[in-house]
Amino acid sequence: MQYRYFTKDNLKVSTLGFGCMRLPILNDDSGTIDEQKATDMIRYAIDNGVNYIDTAYPYHKGNSETFVGKVLRDGYREKVYLATKLPVWLTESYEDFERYLDEQLNRLNTDYIDFYLLHSLTKKTWEDIKELNVLHFLDEAKRQGKIKYTGFSFHDHRDVFKDIVDSYPWDFCQIQLNYMDRDYQAGLEGLKYAKEKGLSVVIMEPIKGGKLSNASEEIQKIWDKSHIKRTPSEWALRWLYNFPEISVVLSGMSTMDHVIENIKTASDGIPNSLQQEELKLIDEVTKIYNEKVKVGCTGCEYCLPCPNGVSIPDIFELYNNVYVYGTKNQSMNIYNNLIKAREDANQCIECGHCEGLCPQHLDIINLLKDANGSLSR
Repeated sequence: MQYRYFTKDNLKVSTLGFGCMRLPILNDDSGTIDEQKATDMIRYAIDNGVNYIDTAYPYHKGNSETFVGKVLRDGYREKVYLATKLPVWLTESYEDFERYLDEQLNRLNTDYIDFYLLHSLTKKTWEDIKELNVLHFLDEAKRQGKIKYTGFSFHDHRDVFKDIVDSYPWDFCQIQLNYMDRDYQAGLEGLKYAKEKGLSVVIMEPIKGGKLSNASEEIQKIWDKSHIKRTPSEWALRWLYNFPEISVVLSGMSTMDHVIENIKTASDGIPNSLQQEELKLIDEVTKIYNEKVKVGCTGCEYCLPCPNGVSIPDIFELYNNVYVYGTKNQSMNIYNNLIKAREDANQCIECGHCEGLCPQHLDIINLLKDANGSLSR
């Protein structure tokens, strides 16, 4: 296992972090964790050098934290750094911050949390919790010894990210990044910015929710050009490990095979270790994927809110995923949920409001019709 320095205190953290959001489950119920399999996986990872364990209040329908608390008994809590996240969208008062933190400490069966994050910040949630004095809460929780280091996870535009970075002396942040999301949300620019500002950086969605782990015949031919043979998942992880600015790459592992493969990959995850030929292959794969994109939507959300409630960026993402990653069944299932919520393309009344706001000048009305044709059952 490779280790990198984390926070200004130069803690040594494993480059592979165990994300406890996609643990094995029973009866296709995400709230029912297969505790025996998941325990074996997490403890195997810890026994083989992983020392960063990440969970959050809502994972596995609220059961992940309690389960992690069980797994870290028998001396395992002392072997790891534990990260969890405040569910900011549920908080309505300063007292809620304190209440949720105390509940999480109880769930996790611990006296303190090493790395405490404000979960999934957007411009709106950030502004809301600032008004509730969340930064004072973090200072107080630190002073009381309930948390050791403060951070945030992020899902919004880069300018919002920079504003949050500059608003408080954070210890670290967590961003989405993979070779397909170089310019998405914080992106590579955000990675560099955070590091320049002294924040350690944790990466989520390194394999884009599993989409980069399954290569089509066309993509596999590109990987096969390399004299070093790697699985598609290994290529995705190695691209991230190559950045010295990254401290931890989180992986939500669902099987023991995932754990074993990812530990092996992390053992070679040395900064600046990929050769130019390898980086060119990754760029070539990225180019092929991008050429399959049906809609050039950047997810900027300038088109929202739609006067009739259509989830325009979400629909275009599902539509693109069908053709880029071959996720037809998955995309159709998610789209069916949008239909039930009356947020699907059929709700479009062709008012043209969105088209006047789109910086990409997309033909949104007709593209929504195309997406509906591909996603409807």
